[in-house]
Amino acid sequence: MDLCSRKTVVFLVLAFAFASKGYAQDAAPLVPAIISFGDSSVDVGNNNHLLTYFKANYPPYGRDFINHQPTGRFCDGKLVTDFTADTLGFKTYAPAYLSPQATRKNLLIGANFASAGSGYDGNTSIINHAISLTHQLQYYREYQSKLAKLAGRKQSASIIKDAIYIVGAGSGDFLQNYYAKPSLNKVYTPEQYSSMLVKSFSSFIKNLYGLGARKFGVTSLPPLGCFPAARILFGNHGRGCVSRINIAAQQFNKKVNSSASNLQKQLPGLKIVIFDIFKPLFELVQSPSKFGFVEATRSCCGTGTTKRTVFLCNQKSARTCPNASQYVFWDSVHPSEAANKVIADEMIVQGFALI
Repeated sequence: MDLCSRKTVVFLVLAFAFASKGYAQDAAPLVPAIISFGDSSVDVGNNNHLLTYFKANYPPYGRDFINHQPTGRFCDGKLVTDFTADTLGFKTYAPAYLSPQATRKNLLIGANFASAGSGYDGNTSIINHAISLTHQLQYYREYQSKLAKLAGRKQSASIIKDAIYIVGAGSGDFLQNYYAKPSLNKVYTPEQYSSMLVKSFSSFIKNLYGLGARKFGVTSLPPLGCFPAARILFGNHGRGCVSRINIAAQQFNKKVNSSASNLQKQLPGLKIVIFDIFKPLFELVQSPSKFGFVEATRSCCGTGTTKRTVFLCNQKSARTCPNASQYVFWDSVHPSEAANKVIADEMIVQGFALI
């Protein structure tokens, strides 16, 4: 689907959604809250408050965001979840749970528990000194108690039930853990490791369901082998996507889709959509000019050369592109704001059933 057609479909989907709910232009959002879990793809600043290497609270991160300030988002501007919140009618974004902004009425529109460097594999979080999904779940229980005190038990229960829960994880499990550790990839095949991750995913969804969550939007793995970091660390001197890593990502995506289908059969009232972000991002990489991009193999923001520094934007980097909207990737593992917008539009179309 080209850019024009994609925008038309998104407009029609949203027009129908607003009309069917009888919403005026300035009415409340289509859902009461957005609650997010996962890794750097959805972290909006929790890692700012951790002793970890994986931080994005310094320039040039955030240079195209509101007030051109870094917030902890691993991007030059908005994340996919920010665009999703905009599209659903939110005027502000759910705060990072560990931030000073996570108080009082700010919590009524949700909270973000994600932590860069986290993953479905608990060891990924340990390696990166990130908040594990298990710990994110503990914070969520704490959030529920705060919400009940703020809004009362009846309203808080309604918010919990009708909120959209976004889960974005798995990339770090492969790039920062499995492929980086011979002790893992020599013992488990990618398919075996995928099965372990999907088992963790299923358990996580069941735990959230037990706490009242009903509507889930879960991102698939992107084409990890096309990330600049993967090209540099695991490819042929950066030439072309690393096919074996893309195949592993697709194996995982197939398994997580199957798991989601089984969960919906097991758990009454559960709605879960696995957002396919592999295809739209792969299309951007393969045909960037079709979507208005110029560069899809290198990142806008310069990186280091060691395994530890290649993943992120180097604060003292001499090379940062003048126009990030021309680049598919902002740093070596995260899309630019412009690419996130394309992915977010695709997610809105796929996730219409959750609205």
